[in-house]
Amino acid sequence: MNEPTRLFDFPYYQLERFPLEKALVTKYKGKWEALSTQQYIDKANAISRGLLRLGVQTDEKIAVISSSNRTEWNVMDIGILQLGARNVPIYPTISVEDYEYVLNHSEATYCFVSDEEVLGKLNEIKQNTKLKEVYSFDQIEGCKHWSEILKLGEDKSNQDEVEKLKKAVSPQDLATLIYTSGTTGKPKGVMLTHENIVSNVLGSAPRVPFERGTYVSLSFLPVCHIFERMILYLYQYYSVSIHFAESIDKISDNLKEVKPHVITAVPRLLEKVYDKIIAKGSTLGGIKQKLFYWAVELGLDYEPYGANGWWYETRLKLARKLIFSKWKEGLGGNIELIVSGSAALQPRLARVFAAANIPVMEGYGLTETSPVIAVNDQRDRGFKIGTVGRVIDNVQVKIAEDGEILTKGPNLMKGYYKEPDKTKEAINGDGFFHTGDIGEIDKDGFLKITDRKKEMFKTSGGKYVAPQLIENTMKQSRFIEQIMVIGDGEKMPAALIQPNFEFIQEWAHRKKIDLGSEKPEDIVSNKQVIARIQEEIDFYNQKFGRWEQIKAFELTPDVWSIEGGHLTPTMKLKRRNIKDNYIDLYNKIYQHN
Repeated sequence: MNEPTRLFDFPYYQLERFPLEKALVTKYKGKWEALSTQQYIDKANAISRGLLRLGVQTDEKIAVISSSNRTEWNVMDIGILQLGARNVPIYPTISVEDYEYVLNHSEATYCFVSDEEVLGKLNEIKQNTKLKEVYSFDQIEGCKHWSEILKLGEDKSNQDEVEKLKKAVSPQDLATLIYTSGTTGKPKGVMLTHENIVSNVLGSAPRVPFERGTYVSLSFLPVCHIFERMILYLYQYYSVSIHFAESIDKISDNLKEVKPHVITAVPRLLEKVYDKIIAKGSTLGGIKQKLFYWAVELGLDYEPYGANGWWYETRLKLARKLIFSKWKEGLGGNIELIVSGSAALQPRLARVFAAANIPVMEGYGLTETSPVIAVNDQRDRGFKIGTVGRVIDNVQVKIAEDGEILTKGPNLMKGYYKEPDKTKEAINGDGFFHTGDIGEIDKDGFLKITDRKKEMFKTSGGKYVAPQLIENTMKQSRFIEQIMVIGDGEKMPAALIQPNFEFIQEWAHRKKIDLGSEKPEDIVSNKQVIARIQEEIDFYNQKFGRWEQIKAFELTPDVWSIEGGHLTPTMKLKRRNIKDNYIDLYNKIYQHN
């Protein structure tokens, strides 16, 4: 078989090149259960045959909403795509209104859900949609089970029809509609073809140091997002055994059970892992604690490729043996690569994890670009801290006069579904896509992102402020969980801050500070807490010009969350929502009545 050209080619390519006994592995009732490559393909074909018997046509849209990554999602994906139908993945955590909007906008006819919670949300609006039927992966009373489709497809007499439809699918055909979790307005349906995503898998593949058939991965980032989905196809291409984590809460246990060589992560997760490690280190006593902090300090000075000289490398070797090896054990012991995307990674985390022999390779892309535009690669001096790596081979990037990153290539979306005006706005006459990110390419060809174009603002004094840069710097403080810089059209930049309540409680106990009931509302009004966070702000403010420095802040008593409407499903700030939620605090800062 030649290189894959359509998404459903990946499992067949794996079968021919390097079939696996454990291609897809999910935990059911406390036990890991695996599908081999052959079983994966057999089940996907049964789904295709079953869907045909239901009357599913080429071009039909089928929605899949799953709270966790699991074998069933991938089997459904291949089964749907082989017919020339479209897979419409939906974020499980979006609002009921958004469920209704996406289902109607995409004109989905069938929907597959993972569990009772998702089904409950769906049932609220199902009657307002074109859905003919809903199936679930879990056994749920009163809901048809997905095994009914497998049963419908047991009879292989219509496999010829499946083969005919597969053959008719062209790489240029639409494969999926992915609705972006807009920070403002209604979600937009990004139209991605088979070629868009396949070209991105093949373009990213040379950047990943996998040996076919020998690697194990743990998958937990939402597969409804293009980042993890593309990675899952990449794993299939390289015959990497894919294990699906039970849930975000169980990741720590699953890492120890699965012992993966590779995982993908978002910076927020890596920040939490790092904070936990530091919290653990602070409980050590005497010489152990001294050694721990010595290793961390050393790690924070890390430069790749021995740039710090032999004496640094000698000490690093010792730190790896005594301290950092335990960090690696916490991630299962075998981890060789973490790929980070979706938001900017703090350089200190890239340094300290690389020092600990847990290399984090940061990449960059958007749903509209399937997603990878650039990614770091540890080999051949392809890794530079503070950048998102070099642009991948089949993609072009140019920097516009105003600093915006423009890109084109076979990975660029077909457009926004049913929104030709928005498509025209996003893709210029030369076919270059406006990413909305500001960046630069350095002399060695590394791409660096400096901010979001739309998020930059001007103070009333006419000075430009890049909030993301300030936020990422401030979030290095263990006292700050989330922060949003404000000040558009105002006299000065300020911030709304969600403190790290867990850490502050631990800090207060250590310092014998009375936090009252220890409820968030008591913590945010505590004078000593406010004074301590002011110290953190003052410290990090030194890194910025006077006009960019945070001059005032207010603490919010809520934990910012997707459910609370503060964050998008990919953990980006919903700036307008946050401002509206805390308009009283905003007005207090700027003394608006």
